[in-house]
Amino acid sequence: MNSAAAHRPPKPLAGWRVLVPRGGPWGDGVAATLRRQGATPVIAPLINFAPTNDQASLDNALADLAAGRFDWLTVTSATTVDVLYAYRAAIPASTKVAAVGETTAAALLAVGYRVDLVPEQDNSAAGMAEQLIGLEPQARDILTLRSEIAKPVLTNMLSEAGHRVRSVVAYRTVGVPVTERIAEDVRSGRINAILVTSGSVAEQVHEQFPEVPESTIIAAIGPRTASDALKAGLEVDVIADQQTVDALIDAVARFTLPHAEDEFAPRTGAVPLPPYDRG
Repeated sequence: MNSAAAHRPPKPLAGWRVLVPRGGPWGDGVAATLRRQGATPVIAPLINFAPTNDQASLDNALADLAAGRFDWLTVTSATTVDVLYAYRAAIPASTKVAAVGETTAAALLAVGYRVDLVPEQDNSAAGMAEQLIGLEPQARDILTLRSEIAKPVLTNMLSEAGHRVRSVVAYRTVGVPVTERIAEDVRSGRINAILVTSGSVAEQVHEQFPEVPESTIIAAIGPRTASDALKAGLEVDVIADQQTVDALIDAVARFTLPHAEDEFAPRTGAVPLPPYDRG
């Protein structure tokens, strides 16, 4: 064990209150990880999915998926997992599942689906397409489920490589207003960190929490999400070095608890966070 590991506190987030921006099995899993680190998780779903405007296409695609008519299913967000779970979609053993990143893979596993592929380098639609094209030199039948606003990068790349791709809008992303209590907890600084796991979450954080104290840590799950957050007008304090929940929580744990103003946070050992660049 190195000296850094030897001096790492067993619960590095003791006293922290951390906002988890998604609910469901994924949110529960993140909350459990935070509790193991000593934090008090505050689950406040900021986004949810609304039904697609083309329900017939989605119904037909899920029926064909269950019938084994696709070689691959691509999943590019945790929200797509929510849709699959809500519709109790059946994925046969003959269909392989590709997840765009570790967060999406964790969401799939949390609800009982398997994962056959996660891009090794680039956790993006383009990175997924490149790896699939490399793995599958012969034409395959691929189902891509996407949000209404997603760019057709994955579909276009796979189609240009000769694959037979059915691209279906699975959902529309909508914001979920938080309670006034949570809004006030963010405004007052009682929430010490906010996890940002997607561009859609970043947009809602910026819209619903216009007054985030300087001491509140805004943590992005990866460079792409941080870039999306910047475009949405949200400032980011730390970016996880890997696109995983564990890396995201570890990134927050590098900071010192800036204050301890509530009944859940011990006042001993908490020192003010020195000024830092919020860009």
